Amino acid sequence: MPGDFATEILGQSATKSSVEALRSELGLDKHPIPRYFEWLSNVFQGDFGSSFSGRSKVQGDQGDRSRLVVELIIPRLKNTLFLTGVSALVAIPLALLLGISAALYRNSVYDRSATGFSLVTVSSPEFFTGYIFILLLATLFPVFPTIANVNEDTSLIDRFYLTALPVFTLTLVTMGHMMRMTRSAIINILSSEYIEMAKLSGATRYEVIVKHALPNAWAPIAQVITINLAYMLIGSVVVEFVFNYQGIGRLMVGSVYNRDIPVVQACALIFASTYVILNLLADLIGIISNPRLLYPK
Repeated sequence: MPGDFATEILGQSATKSSVEALRSELGLDKHPIPRYFEWLSNVFQGDFGSSFSGRSKVQGDQGDRSRLVVELIIPRLKNTLFLTGVSALVAIPLALLLGISAALYRNSVYDRSATGFSLVTVSSPEFFTGYIFILLLATLFPVFPTIANVNEDTSLIDRFYLTALPVFTLTLVTMGHMMRMTRSAIINILSSEYIEMAKLSGATRYEVIVKHALPNAWAPIAQVITINLAYMLIGSVVVEFVFNYQGIGRLMVGSVYNRDIPVVQACALIFASTYVILNLLADLIGIISNPRLLYPK
């Protein structure tokens, strides 16, 4: 990150010796590579370090007011998990329902409208979708607040209300991809011979979908759901910034602005680890559902 934190916290009028002393105290006088590995070693011991931003700008008798990074991250992480969890609970069933119904009425007006709408949502970035919701549901028709201002004392009902627009945004930008993959998987299964046999045996359309098509199409659907959960977590950074939602993404953006290196490193580690784990889980689902992937052709 550009700039010097020691100069930022002490001010431009600080003496060179005081700046160097603070840099030495924070470890900023060391080379970035050994400093990173030292931080990584501490992380494996459960120590994410202390935030730079909590330190007093006036040095002297006030002492060090730094806060542990974990203390800053945990409440923000809870907010982010709530936002992504509610969004997933809305987006996944809705995407499955739209994808299955579009596959059943393939090439109909409904199918073309649904697939066209999903293409628009997939192509729209989070910030654009968020601002559209703010314009429609908070400005022209003031139903929901523009700022999702939640804290630990916010009740569950108020939390649902305040996070409505962020949830709508995350739901819309992830639902389209899941819907299109569900539609493709169901259409591929419906063309199988055993589906034709099930129809000839007198199975209803509901039985064909629920008992025959959906279980066999679940593997690719589960994969794309897992991938979109990872994308949903990463996309929450932009959504939290747009709606000023106090999650870990908003904390990371603010820490970058404040040059708070320990907090930025911890947030980046959480995002990267979650993304890698969920993508690994998606690959494992694919291998378990199709063991032939383990063997070369």
